[in-house]
Amino acid sequence: MSGRVAAFLDRDGTIIRDANYLGDPNDVELLPGAAEAIRKLNAAGVAVIVVTNQSGIGRKLLTRDDYEGVRARLDELLAKESAYLTASFMCPHHPDVDGECDCRKPGLGMYRNAIAAFGIDPIRSVFIGDRYRDVAPAAALGGRGILLDVASTPREDRERVNRESIRTAKSLADAVDQFLGTLPG
Repeated sequence: MSGRVAAFLDRDGTIIRDANYLGDPNDVELLPGAAEAIRKLNAAGVAVIVVTNQSGIGRKLLTRDDYEGVRARLDELLAKESAYLTASFMCPHHPDVDGECDCRKPGLGMYRNAIAAFGIDPIRSVFIGDRYRDVAPAAALGGRGILLDVASTPREDRERVNRESIRTAKSLADAVDQFLGTLPG
């Protein structure tokens, strides 16, 4: 497949501070270097696609309107830093409430939807996040996974990526620099 290169990014713990079931736009806080990293992807012509599990909606801890308010606030904060997201995909389900779905990460539903909607070549793309479930789709779709080794990353996820030889990075900025360094000039 040939198509557009994308960076599939997790949201909470990757771009913004993970606040557990974030529903208040006033609580959105960009992580250090995140806007600059996204701006670099924008400048390189890489589609920046957020792929996020939001099980708080399924659990009735927040509403879709809450999610949209947070999404809009993130867009606003990035715009102030001359950065932007190409699109955001969200799974509102929780298996205990809604049953199984194909969109909840590490499921491939949201990724396949983005690939189809934006003409993305997953093999040339990168999958970045602070949890194993954020990078696991890279193997299934043929892309590159980079796990952020940050405070919110569970120990078992760190151990798993080490066993599977998945790259790690100390921040989104570090992961983006690693990825951009692999693209043809």
